[in-house]
Amino acid sequence: MPNTKNSETINLALDLISRSSVTPDDKGCQKLMTERLETIGFTIENMRFADVDNFWARRGTTGPLLAFAGHTDVVPTGPVGKWKIDPFKPEIIDGNLYGRGAADMKGSLAAMTTACERFIDQHPDHKGSIAFLITSDEEGPSINGTVKVVEQLEKRNEKIDWCLVGEPSSTDKLGDVVKNGRRGSLSGTLTINGKQGHVAYPHLAENPIHTAAPAIAELTAIQWDNGNEFFPPTTFQISNIHAGTGANNVIPGELQILFNLRFSTEVTETELRNRIEAIFNKHQLEYELEWSLSGNPFLTPEGELVDAVCKSIKETCGYDTQLSTAGGTSDGRFIAPTGAQVVELGPLNATIHQINEHVLAEDLNTLSDIYLGIMKHLLL
Repeated sequence: MPNTKNSETINLALDLISRSSVTPDDKGCQKLMTERLETIGFTIENMRFADVDNFWARRGTTGPLLAFAGHTDVVPTGPVGKWKIDPFKPEIIDGNLYGRGAADMKGSLAAMTTACERFIDQHPDHKGSIAFLITSDEEGPSINGTVKVVEQLEKRNEKIDWCLVGEPSSTDKLGDVVKNGRRGSLSGTLTINGKQGHVAYPHLAENPIHTAAPAIAELTAIQWDNGNEFFPPTTFQISNIHAGTGANNVIPGELQILFNLRFSTEVTETELRNRIEAIFNKHQLEYELEWSLSGNPFLTPEGELVDAVCKSIKETCGYDTQLSTAGGTSDGRFIAPTGAQVVELGPLNATIHQINEHVLAEDLNTLSDIYLGIMKHLLL
C-alpha cells in the first residue's frame, strides 16, 4: 500500500489497484483521480450512463486541446489462489508491481495524473487546454462509456485535437511500440437452418453442418486484401461452432457459427458484409445473420502528436519507438472519428488480463516522465 518511500506515481497506482473495480464498477477510482485534478485547476464533469461511471475533466478553455483517455475498470482476476498476491492488495516484489490493472491500465492513469501535476506546477500558464476522458466500461460492452462521453462532447462542439490513450502498448521495453491506429472489428452471428432427423435416415433430414461446409471452406480461404504500409491484411476467424443435441444418432436441425474479421483501411464494413452474404447466397443456404461492428479502422499518420510522442520517448528512454496498428480494439476507435489525432502509449502488455499481472514499478515513473515530455512539446 502507499508509503512515503515510493514516488507519487507508484503510490497512486497502488491506491487505484487496491480498488476492485471490475467492469462496470468504479469503486471510487474516479473520485480519487478527480479530487487530485480539481486541486490543480481542472473542472470536473461526472457523466454516469446506466450503470457506468465516466468523467470529463478539463483545464483551460482555449485550443489546442490535449486529452488523456483511459479506463478505471479491470477484467476479473480469475482464480485468486493462483496469484502470488491478493490481486487487489498490490505489492512490489523484486521491482515488479503486481496487481489486477497494474498494466491495464491503472499504472497509466497514475502516470497521467502525476505528469499533469508536475507540468502544471512547472508551467501554470501553458497554452491550450488539458483534459481527461475516463470510463469504467472499456473492458465490458463499451456501450455507456467513452462513446457516450464523446457524443456529449460532439453535441456541444467540444473538439479534442490530440488524444493520448494509456493502453499498454509496449512489447519488450517501455515505449518501444506505440499504437497510432487500430484495425476495424466486425463480428457475425450466423445461424444456418436444416432439418433434424435420425442419422440412419439422412434422406428425411437436412444436415446444416454439411450444407454449410463448402461456404465455410470458401470463407476461410479468401485473401480479403493485401493490407498496406500501416495495416496487415484483413483476417477472418471462426471463434465458435455449435450444433446438435449431444447425441451421436441425431442430425442437428440448426448450426450456429460465430466469426470475426479484423480489417484494414483497404476494405469497408459494407464491402465485407456484402461479400460474405453473397457467398452464403451462392451456396443457397437458409440462414440468418446478425452483424456487430465494434469499430472501424483508424490511423493517425505522422504529425504533431506522433512527433511529440516519438521525441519524448527518445529524450526520456534513449531509443526510437515503433509505430504499430496491431492488437485488438481500444476506446480510441470512438475518439478518432471526431477528427482527433490518437496515439496509444502505455506499459508492457505481456501480462495483461493474466494471472499475476504486473509491470516494472520504475516503468511507471518513466511513463510519467514521457507524458510530461509530450505535454511540453505540444503545449509550450
